[in-house]
Order: sequence, then C-alpha cells, then structure tokens
Amino acid sequence: MATVAQNTATLAHVEEHEHHEPHSFWRKYIFSEDHKTIAKQYLISGIFWSVVGISLSVMFRLQLGFPDMKLSFLRPILGSWIDETGKLDPDFYLALVTMHGTIMVFFVLTAGLSGTFSNFLIPLQVGARDMASGFLNMLSYWFFFLASVVMFVSLFFETGPAAGGWVVYPPLSALPQAHKGSEAGMTYWLVSMALFIVSQLLGGINYITTVINLRTRGMSFSKLPLTVWAFFLTAVLGLISFPVLLSAALLLIFDRSFGTSFYLSEIFIGGEALPNVGGSPILFQHLFWFLGHPEVYIVLLPALGMTSEIIATNARKPIFGYRAMIASMMGIAFLAFIVWAHHMFVTGMNPFLGSIFMFLTLIIAVPSAVKAFNYITTLWRGNIRFTPAMLFSIGLVSFFISGGLTGLILGNSALDIQLHDTYFVVAHFHLVMGAASAFGLLAGVYHWFPKMFGRMMNDKLGYIHFWLTFIGIYLVFFPMHYIGIAGFPRRYYAFTSYDFTKHIFSDMNSFISVAAIFTFAAQWIFVWNFVYSIFKGRKAPQNPWKSNTLEWTAPINPGHGNWPGEIPAVYRWPYDYSKPGAKDDFIPQNVPYSQTPESNLPHENELIPLEKEIEAQNLNDQFKQPH
Repeated sequence: MATVAQNTATLAHVEEHEHHEPHSFWRKYIFSEDHKTIAKQYLISGIFWSVVGISLSVMFRLQLGFPDMKLSFLRPILGSWIDETGKLDPDFYLALVTMHGTIMVFFVLTAGLSGTFSNFLIPLQVGARDMASGFLNMLSYWFFFLASVVMFVSLFFETGPAAGGWVVYPPLSALPQAHKGSEAGMTYWLVSMALFIVSQLLGGINYITTVINLRTRGMSFSKLPLTVWAFFLTAVLGLISFPVLLSAALLLIFDRSFGTSFYLSEIFIGGEALPNVGGSPILFQHLFWFLGHPEVYIVLLPALGMTSEIIATNARKPIFGYRAMIASMMGIAFLAFIVWAHHMFVTGMNPFLGSIFMFLTLIIAVPSAVKAFNYITTLWRGNIRFTPAMLFSIGLVSFFISGGLTGLILGNSALDIQLHDTYFVVAHFHLVMGAASAFGLLAGVYHWFPKMFGRMMNDKLGYIHFWLTFIGIYLVFFPMHYIGIAGFPRRYYAFTSYDFTKHIFSDMNSFISVAAIFTFAAQWIFVWNFVYSIFKGRKAPQNPWKSNTLEWTAPINPGHGNWPGEIPAVYRWPYDYSKPGAKDDFIPQNVPYSQTPESNLPHENELIPLEKEIEAQNLNDQFKQPH
C-alpha cells in the first residue's frame, strides 16, 4: 500500500510540473536546463564549427595542391595573410593547420558529437526526466560556448591564431617571441582549451551520474542500449584524461607568462641564451598524449555506440555479441590509457620501453576487431533497410577497418620511425578517427532527427550526401598513404624549392586538393537538408524506424520531463528484432514478457513473475521532478 501511495504521489508531482507557466524565450531556448535543448545547442554549434574547420583545411589544401596559384580571391577573408604577390603567407599556413586540427578534434568531434548525443539520448534511453543536474548541464554548454568565442576571436588577431600544430608542442608554443603564432593567439588557444576542459568535465560528471543513478524501473546495466554504454565509458575516459591536459596547459601558461621552466631548458633565440634551465619539452608530450590517445576513443566510442544501435535497428536483427561489444568497449577504454607513448617513438625513448608500448598498441587491435566482426555479423543475412543513417553507419565500419589496418603499421615502432610525421599518419588518423567519427555523427543526426525536431529529413538528399562524401573521403585520404610512404612530410608549406620534389608530389597533391574541395561542397547538401527539414520536413510518426529503445515511447515532441505521467518500466534488452514467433519484427523494451508468450524463450518465461517486482519499484526523487 505504501508503494502504491508513493507512485500516486509521483504521478501527481509530475502532472503538477507539467502544467507550470511557460518559460520565457531566453529560459526555454538559450539558458535552458532541458537536456534535449542543450543537445540541439551542441549540435548546431558543432555544425557551425565543422564548416569553419573544413573551410580552413580547404584553404591550406589550395596552397598544397596549387603552390603557384594566386590566392588573391581569398584576400577579403584572410586580409594581409595574402601578400602582395597573391600568395598565402607561410606563417599563416601553420596557423591554418593548427586551427583546423583543434576545431575538428575538440569542437566538432568531441563537443559536437558526444555533447549532442550524450545529452540527447542518455536520459531518453535510460528512462530519466533529465540529466542528474540540469544546471550543471547548462553550464557545460556555456563553458563550451565561451571556449568557442575565445578561439574564434583568436582567428582575427593581427599576429594570427595559434600556430604550433594542434598538439602545440613547446618550445615553439612556450616562447611568445619565437613566432607570430606563438604570441596572443597561443595564449587565447590555451585559455579556450581550459574553458573547454571545464565544459567536458561538467558534462562527464552529469552523464556518469545519470546512467548510474537515474535508470528507470527494470533498467539494469545488462539492458542498457550499446549507445548508453558507449556514452558512459566515454565520460569515464574524459573524466580521467582531460584534467591531465588541463595541467599541461597550465604549466605551459606558467612557462609563457611567469618565467618558469617546466618545458624549457638551454634555449637560444637570435643567438641570445634564455635563462630557462631544467625543463623538458618531452614532459609536455607525455602529458598531452595521455589525453591525446584517449581522445581518439572519446570521439570514436560514441560513434561506435550509435552505429551499433542503427545497424541492429535497420538490419532487423539482434546485435551480434551484445556482451562481447560491451567487453570490447571496456577493453578499448582501459588500453587507451596505457598506449600514449606510441606517439613518441622518435623522442629517443629507451627501445625496450618502446617495445612495451608497441605491444600494448597492437593489443588494442583485438577489441577493435571484435567490434568490426560483430558489425559485419549483424549485417550478415539481415533484412537490411538502407536508410541514410544505415549507409553512414556502414561507411563508418568501412573507415574503421581500413583506417585501423594502417594503425597496425604505425603501431610497429620500427616502421613508425620511418613514417612518423608523414602524410601516412595524416591519412591513418583522418580515416579511423576523423572520417569514422564524422560518419557516426551524421548517422546519428539522420537517425534521431525525427525525435529531435519532430520531422523527417529528406532521404534522397541523404543518399546523395552519403555517396558524394564516402567517395570523396577515400579520394582524399587513400592517396595520402602513398605520398606518405614516399616521404612526404606534414605541415610543410610548399615543395617547390627543388625540382625533384616538385615533380614527385605536385600531381598527387593537386588530385587530393580537388577531391577535398569536392567533398566539402557535398556537405552543403546536408546543411540545406538539415535546416530545411527543421521547418518544412515531413512530420515524423511516433516510431519511424520501428525501434525498441525507450526514446521512441516518449511523445513525438517531448516536453521537459520527456514522458507525461509515469516513466515506462523496462522488461527486456533493447535488441529483440525479428524474434521467431513474434507478431511484429520488433518488441520494445517496455513490453512485458507476459504479453508476448508466443515468442518467449524458456528462460524469458521464468522472468514473468519478476514483472510485478519491477512495476512496484519506487521511482527516484529525480524521476518525480521534471525540472
């Protein structure tokens, strides 16, 4: 009787909050604490930054592909960075490379991907009214927004933005007098990254707390969708590794502004000896890559988790090896922390230590291969629906395999010494990290757009977008493997000083640059489809993909609180597709086994007596309170 009374009180409390006075525009759309609105803010910010980041890459690809071409038409955008002869300033070239890498890795693939879908899907898929703390969630976005503003402002400095590569290695980044891009632009880069890290830590704490504490009745960890597992493990990775990058940035600020010598020792500039002694630039590399390698999986794991959901849904099959997929993500998350020094094989480390990191690096291929195998096995003989989201998910698997195979080559220290800082490395991480994660982001947008905005995106435009992007990415990055093996180094402004280098690399670089421009142009199809569909797209049905997870049980346009009345209870795992004997080819998680006797397996019939216990479970206080 006490349980019934509590549940009745819960329902009354929820209804009380559903009939509150409407918020103002600013409170509802700008400074919102609703996880769905915050997810949309992250998504739109991520799309903006992807346009900026890819535009910068097109600019430096024009320089690489056509080094003798006049770029005067860029003067309205770049101003004095295009000199009197119409050429791109060599100092600004490194700034373009630096800002492109920073924006794409942190602002697009970390905030735009994980910030969007962790926020949007975790409460909806675990059955929560909102994140554990709506206020901290709001703060996490606005710290990211401030970081974006600081980084964006640095693009317009007279001395230019940061120009030390996206890894900002000292001593170049530690000495303001070393280079134009080491002046104010670098200071703003460090301030922006500090704000960004605070944002990620606030978000990560919220994601972890929500998954652990706010799961609905019956939602055990063994019933979580693989998307939530991926977001949860990603948050753990970020919570452990991002503070290390923050410490590295703070020490770099001390070296730049307060005369310390954490990373500096025996430095000469213009023949003048600086007073710094005792520091080591290698220390910064250790700190940076302790975040840098987990960062690969911070952007990749959410994409892999969403791909698991989308492939199972559109193959109309249970995901193959659910427990193996969880174990592989845990293995990847653990190994990500103990392989960072494979980025440092050429720093003079002890060869024995290098062999240990090489071994651990090659071992990480095992859980990655498990995931690839399970995706292919789920697709095998499935009743596949080739939606745009499904195509982008299959494209992700393709990039994950092809880019991962080159990772085995770079993980070998003897080979890495020859290929380090060549375009072979650029090709590898753009395929396995950049393209794969971007395809996960795009797949997620196409799949969950109906739940985000209550409308459908145009499928035909989605198909065109996929094929142009998929072909374009391979045309850009596959040739880079070949020029990398030939010795083409990254971050070089031009190869016109010597005839032999000009003839060897010019044609291939021109081809890559044309492919890059072609691929960038294709993204405007997506931008148009996205913006147009928000306002004019066909109205979405309740469950357009006939999916099993809880978000599709909420109203088409859920309010703050997600479900009117009581939150659905969960009785089964999320991948009951095409179950023999079932009336439909999908059975949602909130359907009890007692309602599906025709398709139950023997052990599932044994779970029927437990359904009353699940229904009688008390809801957490957080569930009662939509705000």
